[in-house]
Amino acid sequence: MHTLGKTLANANYNTYALNMRGHGASSPKGDIAYIGQLEDDLVDFVHTVNPTAPSTLIGFSSGGGFALRVAGSKHQNLFSNYLLLSPFISQDAPTQRPNSGGWVEIGLSRHIAILLLNYLGVNMFNHLTVMQFALPPNAPEYLTREYSFNLAQNYRPQADYQATIHAVKQPLSVIAGLEDEAFHTDRLKDIFQNDNLDIPVTLIADVNHAGLILNEDALHTIVKTVNEMNAS
Repeated sequence: MHTLGKTLANANYNTYALNMRGHGASSPKGDIAYIGQLEDDLVDFVHTVNPTAPSTLIGFSSGGGFALRVAGSKHQNLFSNYLLLSPFISQDAPTQRPNSGGWVEIGLSRHIAILLLNYLGVNMFNHLTVMQFALPPNAPEYLTREYSFNLAQNYRPQADYQATIHAVKQPLSVIAGLEDEAFHTDRLKDIFQNDNLDIPVTLIADVNHAGLILNEDALHTIVKTVNEMNAS
């Protein structure tokens, strides 16, 4: 299990690391059947496992974008609260760096073309790749190298991310490192603490993107935040 999962387990939480469809050992890799399948999988998981309340859905990076998507959806009551770790918000958000600071290469023309076709009701091209991640050739096989349009659209907030945030009724917190090379994390408060929003945003000095789920101080902050949300 990942360091973050072990840390939460050591803090006496029942911890589940989900093998999200399109990732890890699932097949096909980097693709899903339809937009919305990830939420359907999550509903099935929660109903099967029936985690002890209070429960927290934690998402990191693009997973943080998916956690926000769920938190602002009709499924938000699946969890007691939500924690976003350096979340991807939108390519149009003030936090976005070009190509996520070099982590991702986006086929923008293809993405826009497929998006327009979807508006016309044509989804036969949704399985085409629109994103590739900066992984070395010898990267472990369980890592996902690319996303199809279906997966890229599903593993992120809705296009109107501000409307998604305003739809959140459950407690939600955000944590990120100030040295994050993927996103302008110093601008997260501009998104989560404006227009009558007052969602807690914690920024940790000297922590980069991956360090947020590996650094000892960051892990301590994550556990502390989960404790505080579950105690409220």
